Amino acid sequence: MVRLLVIVLALIGAWSIGSAVMGPVGVGHFRSAEGRAAYMTAYNRAMELLPEPTAQYDIQTDYGLVRAYEWSAQQTVQTVPVVLLPGRSSGVPMWSANLAGFAARHRVIAFDALGDAGLSVQSSPLESFTDQAEWIDQVLDVVAPDGAHLVGHSFGGATAAAYARIHPERVHSLALLEPVFTFGYPPARFMAWATIASLPGLPRGIRETALGRIGGVDYNNASDDPLAMMIESGSQYFSAELPTPSPLSQAQAATMTMPVYVAIAGQDSLAGGQGAAARARDLLPQATVEIWPEATHSLPMQKAEELGATLAEFWADAE
Repeated sequence: MVRLLVIVLALIGAWSIGSAVMGPVGVGHFRSAEGRAAYMTAYNRAMELLPEPTAQYDIQTDYGLVRAYEWSAQQTVQTVPVVLLPGRSSGVPMWSANLAGFAARHRVIAFDALGDAGLSVQSSPLESFTDQAEWIDQVLDVVAPDGAHLVGHSFGGATAAAYARIHPERVHSLALLEPVFTFGYPPARFMAWATIASLPGLPRGIRETALGRIGGVDYNNASDDPLAMMIESGSQYFSAELPTPSPLSQAQAATMTMPVYVAIAGQDSLAGGQGAAARARDLLPQATVEIWPEATHSLPMQKAEELGATLAEFWADAE
């Protein structure tokens, strides 16, 4: 099961460079109705791996309609919520291994990102990470108006960092799990395979080879896994339109005064490995920065139980 979890997150950090073949320029879209139908089938199967949400939202923002889900219980509904930002092509289902642990102590909210595969529907271009922060802020206006513990993985980590520096007053704490581009650049070999994996129209065998090279695993025999099928469908059928993040500057990091936790993989890190950890400690001297020696970029899935315990303690200290 752990091997499959590594595989299904292999696309995290991949950037779509396919040209838009339909829809407004700069707006993420499915390339065909048939592709969207195939993706929806895979998405619905992947959602079955998650605990049943207690609420579902479709929140209108200036940049499109955002699909969000909530998990809460009588003992957690008044807690500071935990808000989850997914990696590329992953959406809400990527948190299947983490949700039960997170929701044991906190109200949890997760949503599909605008401009990427999922059930959120982008309507206006996202030209910068200020735009990214704005639609997230409009979502939090509805589901977490008093702020939240923000957690982001991979591309979602870069987005979470951008939101935290632009709207620090709303972030009770910030957890960045293998955040791409935030403290450094991914190794060139991973960027090359990520580019191949995200190209539309590739034969399945080539795409699976690229996914395996990114994740450091054999992608064969993963085709029956719901998460793997969802991510592959997203990479094949959806043309993502998202701004590319850039590493934090000293001035930007200075605005992030909330408690910060940074997790970097010890193997096949797309966040930048040891160099990224050193940069994070330099930019955010108050942060807790940890290298997880046995984890890859799929750290949230591989180390779900240990990460849940670490973050529970981090959130308690932040409160």
